[in-house]
Amino acid sequence: MKKQIIGMMCLAAMMSSCHIYKAYDRPETIDASGVYRDPASATDTLAADTANMGNLPWKEIFRDAKLQALIEEGLANNVDMQAAALRVQEAKVMLTAAKLSYLPSINLAPQGSTTSMGGGNYVKAYQLPVSASWEIDLFGKILNTKRGQKVAYEQSQYAEQAVRSQIICGIANVYYSLLMLDRQVEITTETAAIYKENVRVMEAMKIAGMTTEAAVAQMRAASHQVEASLMDLKRQVRETENSLAVLLAKAPQTIERSTLDEQVMPEELAAGVPMQLLENRPDVKMAEMTLAAAYYTTNSARAAFYPGLNITGLAGWTNGSGITVANPGEFMLQALASLAQPIFNNGKLIANLKVSKAEEKIAQMNYQQTILEAGKEVSDALFLYDTADKKLSEHQAQVSEMQKAVEMNNDLFQAGKATYLEIITAQQSLLSAQLNEVSDTFQRMQAVINLYSALGGGRE
Repeated sequence: MKKQIIGMMCLAAMMSSCHIYKAYDRPETIDASGVYRDPASATDTLAADTANMGNLPWKEIFRDAKLQALIEEGLANNVDMQAAALRVQEAKVMLTAAKLSYLPSINLAPQGSTTSMGGGNYVKAYQLPVSASWEIDLFGKILNTKRGQKVAYEQSQYAEQAVRSQIICGIANVYYSLLMLDRQVEITTETAAIYKENVRVMEAMKIAGMTTEAAVAQMRAASHQVEASLMDLKRQVRETENSLAVLLAKAPQTIERSTLDEQVMPEELAAGVPMQLLENRPDVKMAEMTLAAAYYTTNSARAAFYPGLNITGLAGWTNGSGITVANPGEFMLQALASLAQPIFNNGKLIANLKVSKAEEKIAQMNYQQTILEAGKEVSDALFLYDTADKKLSEHQAQVSEMQKAVEMNNDLFQAGKATYLEIITAQQSLLSAQLNEVSDTFQRMQAVINLYSALGGGRE
């Protein structure tokens, strides 16, 4: 009867612990539908694409050979990248250690003694035992620990991917910023030259009695303002070069680069299926691994309620028993099995389980929130590209019209039907439109970078 009762208790315990052995599955409540907002609509979500820009190799997105060389240098030398790789190695070692927990631990503990009674002969005794200890994983304690460590290893890999993506997109962003600043310096230099010419012409006109000293002073002030802005732009160029050098893990220096006009960027952006965010984005995967780790921690807290079985053994040779010599060189063998069942521990196990369940719930909410934030980044990048593209078209048309206006004013001036100030005004408007065109071009590039990063681009 007692055997039957014990058997029923063990069966009930094993049935109640089935959840302990279950591997993590993504919760059905996690929803990624509709996280992409249509840039052309105020209410609709974006229809899913069959392709995903984030799946493209980064060299297909960033085609500038000099930029590619800088990215490769950054991936090889960046400190954050190297640190992330070391963390992956650390997690791999910990995972290996967790897997070895299934194997028995073996120790060699040789002993020797010399004993003399009443001044008699010395009795020498020795033992050469090999002890082994093995924990039988009846209720998944070791299993969940191993699974949790595997999750930590995968999380470190995703963290490395995140750093990789940040480095690729960060270098590209700084590089394109440099190209934009170079073009702005070029345009502002032209503007400064025009203003200097304006001052010279206005001074000549004043001598001829065609204008006033106040107008000349105003033009000089405008010229000084342009020169000051040019100095500010050159400072930004120097600081941006220094920032890029730090990303490459080298001292501040001049960065070899191309020009803004030479850049070729993708014209069509594919966001892919929203659910792909769950697989492609490193930060989303890291959030899911945090949830998985919390899941296994909860399982471990459940497993703590069940008994633990340990088997220990001792084997070796001895020539002594006590202080007398007996059976010299005889082989000895000892085995012991122990079963420990928690009964009362002041509610610690219950408290640990409640805390683990709460942390698992928090991890699930954070996971869902990370998905929403990822969708926001994709939506923002799509809208930025759409807006920048439309603005660029308008400013390109403005530049074309202003070029015509400058040419027409030059012709009218030659014919004596326009003043010099009208020509200068048209030239200044042209340069202003060109600056806007440069800004829009950079914004469109930035949108491509942001979308590529938001879709988990740059993975190995």
